[in-house]
Amino acid sequence: MRVWENIRMALDAILAHKMRSILTMLGIVIGVSSVIVIVAIGQGGEAKLSETFTGAGNTVTITPAMKVYEKSNGELPPDFFTERDLQQLKWIAGVEDVITTQMESGDLYYRTKDFKGAMIYGINTNAILKADDRKVKTGRSFEPADYRGGNAVALITPSVQKKLFKNKSGIDKIIRVGNQPIQVVGILEEAEGLFAMIGDNNIYLPDKTWTRIYGQADISDIKLKIDKQYSVESVGKKAIQTLNENHSTKGEYEVQNLEQIGKGIRNVTNIMTAVIGSIAGISLLVGGIGVMNIMLVSVTERTKEIGIRLSLGATRSNILVQFLTESVTLSLIGGLIGLALGSLIAWLIGILSPLPTLVSLPVAIGAVLFSMIFGVTFGILPANKASRMDPIECLRRD
Repeated sequence: MRVWENIRMALDAILAHKMRSILTMLGIVIGVSSVIVIVAIGQGGEAKLSETFTGAGNTVTITPAMKVYEKSNGELPPDFFTERDLQQLKWIAGVEDVITTQMESGDLYYRTKDFKGAMIYGINTNAILKADDRKVKTGRSFEPADYRGGNAVALITPSVQKKLFKNKSGIDKIIRVGNQPIQVVGILEEAEGLFAMIGDNNIYLPDKTWTRIYGQADISDIKLKIDKQYSVESVGKKAIQTLNENHSTKGEYEVQNLEQIGKGIRNVTNIMTAVIGSIAGISLLVGGIGVMNIMLVSVTERTKEIGIRLSLGATRSNILVQFLTESVTLSLIGGLIGLALGSLIAWLIGILSPLPTLVSLPVAIGAVLFSMIFGVTFGILPANKASRMDPIECLRRD
């Protein structure tokens, strides 16, 4: 018997019992759609986390080694990064930009209102905002003159704006950072990714302004923007060598390749997605058992049909293939419906919630293939039962 004839007979049998077929496919539909949605959320989160940590382009971050903090009771030693360091790092071949960050927790004041525990950053270039995907929503960003002159200006996040100014814009308002009056020149857009998860109570100042407020020029870390034509690893090693020579130290400076951090994030999220996806895959197993049960019922109901076909010359292999095809067709239809439903749900989650989603084509195809495999696996028992029936006994039954 030809394949297409078996498929046609399978479709006829499925359509003959529409409600029963729909209920049977429901387990497969739920299983496939669950796997697709969970993996889409996992891969979307992985992509967003990697983007948050690694930023755009090749970047390495130079930070103090843990032993530096251990020797100084958890504080960064003064002059750990110096102006001389910054100048020499700029001269390294392949370094496009040197981005510095100064950071301190402090309080902000506006008239009678205050904001406790804000994170106050001093930055030397707008490149750090670009790397963190921080865009100005209203007002303006820092201009070169703000950095050169150490102007008393600030960029604040929406959460700081709401706390200090409630429903008002806050642009051009004067706030106090410590005892220093600072003019708000820009409001950033709502945070996404890492900043949204850990809280976005940030204010950004030009580095010279930050230094004037806190009376120190301590740099928390340095980021090097690397030309794509150069090796990130080799430029990072050269930077560490330069810093160690400047300070006559060894092992006190570490370079974090953000690409490697991104790989670590991907490994962790892949494991979590696989574990949760496997749990969701259990519903596929339940759906497969449902297919087997309904096929066993179908074999019992169609005993006379099987007897007639056997008496007319159909072989046992013909009967086996017929019921196996019906089982696979039932599972395949359920898998395709689950694929469409799962993709739709993932798309809606991506639009209506802050959770990023990314539907993977290999995962989608794999889920459908697994539904077919379950159809074959759980269809063998009822198909084998049908093929082993005695035609005479079949025809005797009512």
